[in-house]
Amino acid sequence: MSEVRLSPSSYVVLGMIALRGPSTPYDLKRGVSHSVGYFWNFPHAQLYLEPDRLARLGLLDVEIENAGRRRKTYSLTEAGRDALRRWLASPTEEHFEMRDIAELKLFFNEAGEPENVTALARDQIRQHRDRIATYESMVERFGGNPDARPRMITLELGLEMEYAALRFWTALDRGEVDHLRARRDTERATLLEEPAPDLAGPASDA
Repeated sequence: MSEVRLSPSSYVVLGMIALRGPSTPYDLKRGVSHSVGYFWNFPHAQLYLEPDRLARLGLLDVEIENAGRRRKTYSLTEAGRDALRRWLASPTEEHFEMRDIAELKLFFNEAGEPENVTALARDQIRQHRDRIATYESMVERFGGNPDARPRMITLELGLEMEYAALRFWTALDRGEVDHLRARRDTERATLLEEPAPDLAGPASDA
């Protein structure tokens, strides 16, 4: 299995089935749209194609209805669970990548009209406020459920990123981008100059 190439989409399928149990492609689509789809965007067609490939590799079992729509239901094999666990335990060498159309437009803004930047900033403010409201409502709905706590960690990261983006676009709209650098200067000692965490040490409960 070490020679088999698995993509991030492969691990999305394996991970969703690990969390949800036996699933049809439609189940996977719904599960992704209400969870990782908020931060990992890929064509939903992969959720219909990738499970069959993983089944051929022995990472999933598949059961097909004998009649009707002949829906396929996929479940993890031991090999699939092992592959997922190895991936979760492996180092993450890829640097954070943000494919943001708004940032791309901002980079090329001097080729357009000055008012475009203001319109872009205000539209982004609206969008990030809406996403923050969505995330906060999820915290209210699921934050008190102990079973949901491991997945809520990802939501906290999402909120941090949304608030950071909102701070930037708000500062840009107000002409206060320099204030962002001043804020970073005050945080530098805490975030960059402290000793790096010991990767071999025990994980913190904080």
